Amino acid sequence: MPTAVADGVELYYDSEGDGETVAFVGDAGYGAWQWGWQHAAVAGPYESLVTDLRGAGRSDAPAGPYSVETLVSDLVAVLADANVRKAHLVGFGLGGLVALEAARTTNRVRSLVLVGTAASGAGIDPDPLSAAPGDPAALRESLAPALSEAFRAEQPEVVDQLVSWREREDADPEAWAAQAAAVADYDAGPLYEVTVPTVVLHGDDDPVWPAEGGRALAEGLPRAEFESFAGARHLVTVERSRLVNDALVSFLDSVGDD
Repeated sequence: MPTAVADGVELYYDSEGDGETVAFVGDAGYGAWQWGWQHAAVAGPYESLVTDLRGAGRSDAPAGPYSVETLVSDLVAVLADANVRKAHLVGFGLGGLVALEAARTTNRVRSLVLVGTAASGAGIDPDPLSAAPGDPAALRESLAPALSEAFRAEQPEVVDQLVSWREREDADPEAWAAQAAAVADYDAGPLYEVTVPTVVLHGDDDPVWPAEGGRALAEGLPRAEFESFAGARHLVTVERSRLVNDALVSFLDSVGDD
């Protein structure tokens, strides 16, 4: 099991495939399961690298609060341990803030795919997405703002699988609060400083990270496009996985031609 170390904190990651590296940076509270629909879509022509944020999955969970800047340092440590000089970053929610800050402050970023995120955590309340891993009923209830009612009714087996994964991989309440603190305290500042190619993807019915924030983020970035997915909530990567994967791979291929 590969692990990187940042300030004494062990950070789990795993990779698959060859080619340029696509590094997935996850949302607050969620384990690596959140990328189950995406990493295989890029592994092959690209190297897919998935890491657990400090506090979630198999990474250490030191006392918080955490900051986006600390999580950027963690990401840089993972990339260095994996011998990756530059990566395409795919960030989701909190991970989108981390990816954005990494692009602003490091030379490690080739491009950005920002999913269900914004330029600032101001006004974002991620609490409805959280639940203790030891409480399956609460985990199921907290999927309501993450997946539309129609999806939950039509694909109950996927909901059951998500609950099972979350029981094993999600952050405990203390670590989740430490990650959520990083959301509340972050503001990217002037977006014109981020000049790498970017695409912002969003469920247009996301009640936690509203699509308006994603659209404004894309409008503020010099080289960004915005795409929304009708009827999808926060876990657009699950609910519209095929369309998101098509958009992701198409974007990565276009950057390769840039």
